[in-house]
Amino acid sequence: MSERASFATPVSVAEAYGVSTVYEAAGRTGLVDLELISIVPGAKVAGLARTVLCGQDDNLMVPAAIAHVRSGEVLVVRMPESRPVSLLGGLLAEQCVARGVAGVLVDAAVRDVEEIRALRLPVWARYVRARSAAKKVVGTLDAPIEIGGTTIATGDLIVLDADGAVAVAAARVDEVLAAAAARVAQERAKLERYRRGELSYDLDGLRALVERR
Repeated sequence: MSERASFATPVSVAEAYGVSTVYEAAGRTGLVDLELISIVPGAKVAGLARTVLCGQDDNLMVPAAIAHVRSGEVLVVRMPESRPVSLLGGLLAEQCVARGVAGVLVDAAVRDVEEIRALRLPVWARYVRARSAAKKVVGTLDAPIEIGGTTIATGDLIVLDADGAVAVAAARVDEVLAAAAARVAQERAKLERYRRGELSYDLDGLRALVERR
């Protein structure tokens, strides 16, 4: 839950709210249900997704995506089968930074971790491995892809932080952010009561569930 009050853009609002609040506000949908490694500790980002489906054990489509990406977008990259093969390293990360990529989600491996950290490029990956990919298979850009039980399309809103990743379909962004604002306001009110010593056990009616007989 963020204390930020500015509602400048849907992207900045979603970033301020964070993954868990957006996930709950979306009706507990859109979660990328994977164990993800945040390569840059403390990174937090939101942006519109740009999807990348690579060939198996191949990253030809990552440079292709970087050539087409718009500043502020989040690259969402996967292969048909997730394996510990690196689809992103230091040289591609440099290009991402130059092109204004907001962040990268990789359902595979990344490498050159120290270089990526030095660049401060927000990257979340399933694995860290030095194993390199080929550059031979023409995959697909901008097609819906499924990662961690969630289908993500180019233009969907994606939020990433220490809690993982969540995606919101483009058509639901206004609805979900309105619900997130209401949730944050409610949590702030509860927080004040907790600081005065009240308990969620009572405020949320949990005592009655546990102790009724």
